[in-house]
Amino acid sequence: MQYEVTIGIPVYNVESFIRSALESALAQTFKSIEFLVVDDCSTDSSMKIVQEYQANHRRGSDIHILCQQQNLGVSKARNRIIDEAQGRFLFFMDSDDCIEPDTISLLMEHQQRVDADIIIGSSDKIETYNNNRVVDIIKYPQCDLLGEDKLASYAFRQYGALQTNIWNFCVDINVLRRSGLRFVDINYWEDMVFMFDLVTYCSRAVLIPQITYHYLCRYESLSNYQQREQIKKDEILRIVFAVNIMKQQSMRLKLKPYYPQCHYCVMMTSFYVVCNIIKNRGKIIPDVSSSELKQIMKSNESFLGIMSFEKHMVKNLCLYSIGLFPSSLMTIIVYLIGKIKRLV
Repeated sequence: MQYEVTIGIPVYNVESFIRSALESALAQTFKSIEFLVVDDCSTDSSMKIVQEYQANHRRGSDIHILCQQQNLGVSKARNRIIDEAQGRFLFFMDSDDCIEPDTISLLMEHQQRVDADIIIGSSDKIETYNNNRVVDIIKYPQCDLLGEDKLASYAFRQYGALQTNIWNFCVDINVLRRSGLRFVDINYWEDMVFMFDLVTYCSRAVLIPQITYHYLCRYESLSNYQQREQIKKDEILRIVFAVNIMKQQSMRLKLKPYYPQCHYCVMMTSFYVVCNIIKNRGKIIPDVSSSELKQIMKSNESFLGIMSFEKHMVKNLCLYSIGLFPSSLMTIIVYLIGKIKRLV
């Protein structure tokens, strides 16, 4: 490998943000970094800005640009980064976010301390709408998870124990290449599907409490439903497709000690998706039917399989049972539970 770390940045029509993102990446105190930018056929001046930095910045020779032949989406751009990165470790970064100057130094310091496969930093999420700025901090404890299944057990121990974003970690590139791990070709929740698999392949992990990444959640983002007046049903169906992939992937983990926890997390994801659909039903065009909601709540596990769980059997059985009710009644049950939990 020619570099210790590759920072991989897919770029598509982000001319208002790419300058600050690049500057934060290029300001890293860590020396051996490749900045691998994938041009996904931007139609604005995004790549002119990247080329400007490539020509004029003191680290410009370490900026490498890959050009897609056509707009293929973020999943294929990230897969190309996995294929062509020259760094021993890979750090994904979105082109409209920023990182701290010592982000890579801090992550790699912990990597060298315990010879970790993956090092995950804490982050903050910044939402801006109508001049209102809301900051949500995602902070991990200092934690070494050394040994097979340790990271996966931590990730699945409760719903949301580990953030499912693809950024803000350094991972050994050989873990990705040996496992054949790829991003599925969807533009919704592709990072969640990827992380769902990734944690099962890493045997030496470190979590750190320092905030190393700033995630900008833009109003016009496709994943930001809160302030939108209309949501296309196709967006919802692609999210459902991602959840179904996780259900299928979970079946290969049936012999793992954390499988009951994993199944619960996947089914809770299904439950939250259904709650979100019910909450936004007036915005979704065309409507999502009750029979479609019932299908989302369907488990890939059998009743006997769940009854054999030594842990989390009752919680899994409750979620499994919800999917057995007639579709209209099931929708009412999810609505009522969602109301109690303030999800609807």
